[in-house]
Amino acid sequence: MDPATLTAAQLAPLIRSRQLSAVEAVQATLARIDRLNPGLNAIVQRRDAAALAEARAIDARIAQGKDPGPLAGVPVTVKVNIDQQGEATTNGLRIQKDLIAAEDSPPVANFRRAGAIIVGRTNTPAFSLRWFTRNSLHGATKNPAFPALTPGGSSGGAASAAAAGLGPIAHGTDIAGSIRYPAYACGIHGLRPGLGRVPAFNATAGDRLIGGQLMAVSGPLARSTADLRLGLQALSQPDPRDPWWTPTTAAPYRKRAALALTPDGLQTDPAIQQALTQAAKTLEANGWEIGTPQIPPFREAMELQLTLWLSEFGLGGAEAIAREADPDATFVHVELTKLAPPPTLESFMRALQSRARLARLWRLFFADWPVLLTPVSGALPFPDHYDTSGPGAFANVIEAQMPQIAPPFMGLPGLALTTGHTPTHPLGIQALADRGNEHILLDLADLLAPDIPPVTP
Repeated sequence: MDPATLTAAQLAPLIRSRQLSAVEAVQATLARIDRLNPGLNAIVQRRDAAALAEARAIDARIAQGKDPGPLAGVPVTVKVNIDQQGEATTNGLRIQKDLIAAEDSPPVANFRRAGAIIVGRTNTPAFSLRWFTRNSLHGATKNPAFPALTPGGSSGGAASAAAAGLGPIAHGTDIAGSIRYPAYACGIHGLRPGLGRVPAFNATAGDRLIGGQLMAVSGPLARSTADLRLGLQALSQPDPRDPWWTPTTAAPYRKRAALALTPDGLQTDPAIQQALTQAAKTLEANGWEIGTPQIPPFREAMELQLTLWLSEFGLGGAEAIAREADPDATFVHVELTKLAPPPTLESFMRALQSRARLARLWRLFFADWPVLLTPVSGALPFPDHYDTSGPGAFANVIEAQMPQIAPPFMGLPGLALTTGHTPTHPLGIQALADRGNEHILLDLADLLAPDIPPVTP
């Protein structure tokens, strides 16, 4: 048995019962990182000595009869865009290579409190600004199972690491699909929690502007749906540094799911439509009602999301992009600004006004249909770095990604679930729910899991 190939749900009980030590689990993962990471470049900051020391401390707690936490000794990774004490919060930038965090961000602190061992920090595109992962500081990350395809972004390093068995749970962030798309592209699973579910704060950067505050979240990526549940449990513990954090309760819900194969006229690949239809049939066989009601707007929400997201770059961000001079980030920023020109005060205020209206429409929808099944993307995962091959390619990517970009505008949680694969591509679906209802998405994942081929590293 190679401990590095086990899921967190399998590994934690073995460590807690002393059938396997945390040190052995970490050593196995580090050995796998030695073998595989040079070809993947998923982990760009290693911390072998610190991880082994932390594993020894977990083993000592268990030996003393103390509770080691729900992720006792489980190796995990975190993304380089969040603060971890003593590590550089690079966000894929040369201009931040020496930005050393003095304290842990809430996700890192929560992982530690849960007993997880952070074995390394994962790659992201410069400024976490793409659905592809390459930057001028750390280089490019490869997709372990589908090397011709993007590993996704911006949590491409996280998805690549989890898919390759470099830690069963990976931390990612998501403001426009950055958890869901990498999970989809690498053939694993990813959960974007809703606004306020997982606390966040980077002391190295200070408070974000309102778009980031309302739309950016941290969440787990994993090879198993059970590990998503464990990851969310660990990451969502309270932290007073985040004023948006709110407790949630797993309220009862009706077993009704709406199916949208082509939301707002999206051109959805037939293989994706088939995957969605099959998932709906599985739910129906388990007693769920499936319908195709009219759904609230996706396209309008996407356009307004881009307005809020790119507004951050209007206050110093554009200047930072110029200083970094990363070719990918420069190209992507130019193309995005064509879609969302710099806002005026009125247009910015109107965007926030529209957010209230759209959030109300979605809340009313979910009161009737607790789950919506949609594509993660209208297209199968793209060839690596397709987006920067030209303006036409970038426009194709943006259009396909509409189902990822829109939900964060309302602060909605979303699940990307791999359901199978073609000979050349992974296949997956997205499930959306109302804020505070991540438990519905996880329950749905558990129902669909028996029909999903196991994801092995």
